[in-house]
Amino acid sequence: MKYKKNMKIKLGIAPIAWSNDDMPELGGDTPIEQCLEEAAIAGFTGIELGGKFPRNPGIINFLLNKYNLKMPGGWYGSLLRTRSANEEWVAMQDHLNLLKILKADVFVFADVSGSIQGDHSRKLSSRPNMEKEEFDKYCIKINEISNRLYDEGIPMSYHEHMGTIIQTENDVDRFMDGTNENTFLLYDTGHLLFAQANYERVLKNYVSKINHVHCKDIRKNILENSLKNDLSFRQSFLDGVFTVPGDGCIDYDPLLKILYENNYDKWLIIEAEQDPKKANPFEYAKIGYKYLLKSLTNSKYEH
Repeated sequence: MKYKKNMKIKLGIAPIAWSNDDMPELGGDTPIEQCLEEAAIAGFTGIELGGKFPRNPGIINFLLNKYNLKMPGGWYGSLLRTRSANEEWVAMQDHLNLLKILKADVFVFADVSGSIQGDHSRKLSSRPNMEKEEFDKYCIKINEISNRLYDEGIPMSYHEHMGTIIQTENDVDRFMDGTNENTFLLYDTGHLLFAQANYERVLKNYVSKINHVHCKDIRKNILENSLKNDLSFRQSFLDGVFTVPGDGCIDYDPLLKILYENNYDKWLIIEAEQDPKKANPFEYAKIGYKYLLKSLTNSKYEH
């Protein structure tokens, strides 16, 4: 293997631990300035877009510069399953233009058509599915969107996510088989483990097509209870299924080794939605940063 000299990686965090976009009552009174300041103090150099950010790019850039942070990208909830590619492209424009002005690296794309992730009454097993004919047509639409995003300089980073049409390891396999060279994957450890995927295999298989990584850890006992009782995604989250790296059951050392050996030098984003009253966001940000820093060193990365 060729020696990799001084290969670096970027560490960021998502604001969802401070203020939850799906449940605004969680952290609703936390100002965005507190989130940015604590993220910077914890050691991070980037933060993803969240609901608390103003949608004025000048103000966002002012805030990012104030705390010396970059904007890697931000979640976009698509309805492409029920729309044409052209209809989705029109709907994406405000978000895309904001990310372009902020000089973001990726367009985090998730499809929330029929998603159960925000519905407290929907069991995990009731998430939407697509049969082969619809899935194949969906991939054609994804290819069209991916090509357009690539031409805009902010490539697609498709987020496999619990409760959506792309959730399981089989979904990811079908999706990657059916999409083109401009369609990239967001690799999320927590969602893959929650979906009972072999997340290390997924990483090995698709590492060349992964352009963004979410580092989300899992509390194994809560996961087992959620799956055993077929709870809703929201109940699982409120029970504390997600946490930061270093506080759950995922060993990141072998994953970072795979990334290192495949020259991944983009973002690692800690994203672990928790109730901020139960899990102090600043304290957990520091736990996650410290753990990842140690794991990066073990994997020969520099930071």
